[in-house]
Amino acid sequence: MLKHISSLTSNKEHSGVFYAIAAYGIWGILPIYWKSIKQIPATDILAHRIFWSFLFLAVIISGMRKWGEFKLAFKSLRSFLAVGLASILISTNWLLYIWAVNNNHIVEASLGYFINPLLTILLGRLVFRERSDVWQNVAIGLTLISVAFLTYQYGRVPWIALTLATSFAIYGLVKKLSTLTPLTGLGAETMLVAPLALGFLLVQFSRADSVYSPITLTTVILIVLTGVVTSVPLLLFAQSAKRVPLSTLGFIQYLSPSLSLILGIFLYHERFTHIDMLSFGCIWVALAIYSLSRKDVLGRFRRG
Repeated sequence: MLKHISSLTSNKEHSGVFYAIAAYGIWGILPIYWKSIKQIPATDILAHRIFWSFLFLAVIISGMRKWGEFKLAFKSLRSFLAVGLASILISTNWLLYIWAVNNNHIVEASLGYFINPLLTILLGRLVFRERSDVWQNVAIGLTLISVAFLTYQYGRVPWIALTLATSFAIYGLVKKLSTLTPLTGLGAETMLVAPLALGFLLVQFSRADSVYSPITLTTVILIVLTGVVTSVPLLLFAQSAKRVPLSTLGFIQYLSPSLSLILGIFLYHERFTHIDMLSFGCIWVALAIYSLSRKDVLGRFRRG
């Protein structure tokens, strides 16, 4: 019996890791998507993300006949407040990230998502009493020093990075604590703000100087598909958050900012100095140390 339970736990964590890799991989290359519709203001893109995400999720919920389960999100005041908080956090994160990408701040945005795992690990310790061994603490310390040094080199408070890091770390915690399934939870989150998003878009469409009058069919399709590219990685993330410790999830998260950083430097030619290279390099070394320190988990994955 104990062996069977251990096997189930291993398989659950194994699948959670792959869900996380898929989610963060998609997020890592999303700057390309937002750049392709940068003629649309960030506030409008946010409204589209919310509205089309809700419609996409509503279709899935209807197809799976989950509306009864969906009502659980509003059954109690506690659940309603949790959904509301998650809506605010993810909307703030989406808006700022879109604005940062389309205003040539991809490198600083990636810094935010390098900081985020530190906050995720901290929340894991404070809320769930998750533990780390000596080598994992070394990795965390090295990452903290690297991020602090890079922040100092900026010569200003990196408010974009800090806001992105904080909002998504707390969002991850809320999802971890939620009793809702990923599908119904995200559906409820988008539903709460969908009416506001639709109202905002209707006002924007009615304006004489609307940015939508000259757009092409390709742009229209990309706008509609924001619901898909928004919902899919979030559903994957929510699945992973329920299956793996926050400390593990925090370090897998480095995949996303690493990919975004590469795009910012080599595709969009943003500023990246030797100091940036040294600091980010130290963060990747910390990631390697942490990964090796979890060889017991990796061994179970290899045995499959």
